[in-house]
Amino acid sequence: MSVTEGVGGASGAAERRHPAVRVALRSPGRFLLSAWPLRCWLHVLGGVLFGAVVLALLVAAVSLGVVLSAVGVGLLVLAAVPPLGIRVAAVERRRLRLVEPAALADPHEPPAAHDPWRRLRHRVGERATWRELGYAALLATVFPCAGLGVLALAGLSAILLATPVVVWALAPETVMVIPGQAIPGPLSAWPFTLLGAAGLALAAYAAGWLAVAQVRTAWFLLGPRDSGLTRRVLELTRSRVRLADAFEAERRRIERDLHDGAQQQLVALTMTLGLAEMELADTDSRAAALVTRGRGEALRALGQLRDLIRGIHPQVLTDHGLAAAVAEIAERVPVPVAVAIDLPHRLPALVETTAYFTVTEALANAVKHSGATKIGIEGRMARGRFLLLITDDGRGGADPAAGTGLTGLADRLAILRGRLSVSSPAGGPTQLRVEVPCSV
Repeated sequence: MSVTEGVGGASGAAERRHPAVRVALRSPGRFLLSAWPLRCWLHVLGGVLFGAVVLALLVAAVSLGVVLSAVGVGLLVLAAVPPLGIRVAAVERRRLRLVEPAALADPHEPPAAHDPWRRLRHRVGERATWRELGYAALLATVFPCAGLGVLALAGLSAILLATPVVVWALAPETVMVIPGQAIPGPLSAWPFTLLGAAGLALAAYAAGWLAVAQVRTAWFLLGPRDSGLTRRVLELTRSRVRLADAFEAERRRIERDLHDGAQQQLVALTMTLGLAEMELADTDSRAAALVTRGRGEALRALGQLRDLIRGIHPQVLTDHGLAAAVAEIAERVPVPVAVAIDLPHRLPALVETTAYFTVTEALANAVKHSGATKIGIEGRMARGRFLLLITDDGRGGADPAAGTGLTGLADRLAILRGRLSVSSPAGGPTQLRVEVPCSV
């Protein structure tokens, strides 16, 4: 059973996304021996041919619009250019699947109107339409030029690779690769074969990197951006953090008022009853028994108040940090607890508080439900994130839906863009893994 929660920007990711061909290029040898070079060459060839068609259409549409502007209908022709970018982008999203298996989503919103003129106005008013038109311009100019260079290198390299066969097939005709220097026989052509093999490898890498550039450009120009949604999610996350900060400040105020007010009054009351008990110690009156009983109840109330204050926000957490607070609560658990929290500095207050109550909830669950005989708590920093592992050797089977508090902990961590993962197979062991960034 696992619980995983996290909050991030709409455009963010836990890890940076890389095109599939970029991942393949990380292993140059495996890349050359795979189908990737052929796929990249086909993609480049298709881009050159499609780019030529797009260039012809763009030049024809713009030229016709400029010419017809003299008679007042040129604007109608030019108005058809942005929708042309939409069609080009639709084809490109399909064509990119040759080198990028992950499909690229359509960034356009469905138009509310069915009238063709209103649909055109809706599309022209979208930013995605103009980004797609910009991509069409790149596809018609920049990418075909680069693709022609790659294809020329691949074609010349293929000819050089086949030089021995050409010399053998054309014998006794003279074959010259270098002007003025005839190749006497097939064996003498092997240096050109090696040069052709190196050229093909270089052309394969060039086609791969060109595909990477085109995929990244397509992601940037043809994919959905949802910038407004991203801003709303970011603002919502920040507002949740502000609410959590305000809630934590209120908790501390209540803890301080109870610690400095009600607790001190109970201490004073206990001391006063203790003095009264000493004064009445030599008497057998009923008042002495009542004072003794009242002092006992005051002591119990004081103990309960101290537990309540510790549950709201322990003073040791404020004064000495997470490691000391966890060590203190571990001493009060009837199960042996091994604590190993190594931190180079104090964590942010909200992170400390969340981590502390995660530990208290996990310890309570382990003692009440798992039947554990030992518990381990480890905490450390890793790449700007606080990692907390809580493990017990109990019977396992922790279910977040059973009211064990795990869902509440996951929600609390989600406010900090953190994550709670629970591994609890039947028969145990149970492990809680907490990851929370410290730059909240």
